[in-house]
Amino acid sequence: LSHNQEDRIRCGDNGIFRGTPINSEEAALSAIAKAIYEEYPYDGKYIIDGKELIMCQSNAEAKELVDWAIENRLFKKFEICFNPLGYWTGGPDVDSGATNRKLGSDMGDAVTGGGLHGKDLSKADVSVNIYAHLKAQKTRKEVQLYCAIGDDTIDGRPYAEIVEIARKYIQECGGFEKFAEWGLI
Repeated sequence: LSHNQEDRIRCGDNGIFRGTPINSEEAALSAIAKAIYEEYPYDGKYIIDGKELIMCQSNAEAKELVDWAIENRLFKKFEICFNPLGYWTGGPDVDSGATNRKLGSDMGDAVTGGGLHGKDLSKADVSVNIYAHLKAQKTRKEVQLYCAIGDDTIDGRPYAEIVEIARKYIQECGGFEKFAEWGLI
């Protein structure tokens, strides 16, 4: 926890945070990305453009990926984008595709105020983002929350309770590393 905690848990960051309900395209894209990641556990980017899925996957041969996508009925129509350098040259664990928070930060509308970086739950960019996201999914309405360093209540709840909600959600995802793979979607 941050230095400002003293004898109780208080907000360790400033920010404006928004939670939005996941739309059907984000849910479909998340399911597709997770299916691809199960087969090819490397970096990739995926876009749904109307009725077409556009895939760019590292460490997968194009023909193999096409055959796998057809066999698994991944999408009705799809296009494979090729990396002109061939296999991904930066290694499979870089932070630039569908894994490592990208579903939560690039493909979703909900993550604001600094993203989902770090493991310090006193930081609002982790706890309040998660709380706003979960509240938006529950209410099916957009949520906007504000906080400042030292706040001990947010959205009418003790900040310690928001931290515990975030901790529980991260644990349900399988821990920080699993949570970091997929972010909030």
